[in-house]
Amino acid sequence: MRRAVFLDRDGTLNEDVGYLDNLERLRILPGAVEAVRAFNERGLLVIVVTNQSGVARGFFDEAFVTKVHEHMRKLFQKGGAVIDAFYYCPHHPDFPGPYGQACKCRKPEPGMLIRAAAEWDIDLGRSFMIGDMPKDVEVIRRMGGRGILLAGEGIPTAAEADYIARDLRAAAAWIMGELAREGMNP
Repeated sequence: MRRAVFLDRDGTLNEDVGYLDNLERLRILPGAVEAVRAFNERGLLVIVVTNQSGVARGFFDEAFVTKVHEHMRKLFQKGGAVIDAFYYCPHHPDFPGPYGQACKCRKPEPGMLIRAAAEWDIDLGRSFMIGDMPKDVEVIRRMGGRGILLAGEGIPTAAEADYIARDLRAAAAWIMGELAREGMNP
């Protein structure tokens, strides 16, 4: 089984602009391409898992989410980095309509990780998740893996993260250090 680095999208790979409803508002964060490339070079799968409740709220549709992900994939490829897969949850239980439901894919529920593990032969217990919200850490820890919280300048005390990093570069450096200490291959 393989190891993966799961990444949240908004606030982790790209600037969090609220609801990203226009490609012109997409800004990749500094160091994101380099971090993904480092994971690629180490043989780790890179998989984005993101809650996209803007679909349930009617701000955009699933086709737009797919368009954003394809655009992101191309931007990363231009920098020599590969995102292996994108998974997203369009649901939110507080809104009516077909997407207004409690589900097993909305983080911190592990549905997206379980699906990715089945499709990519991933050992979740040996994998990592990086995100800017405590729910990003919680989802991987529920599956036995390690979670890294991006905290910028502040350090949230409530989050039970394995590591708290200032940015994605620092998170990637920590993961590389952990892999070196384990002496294990992905």
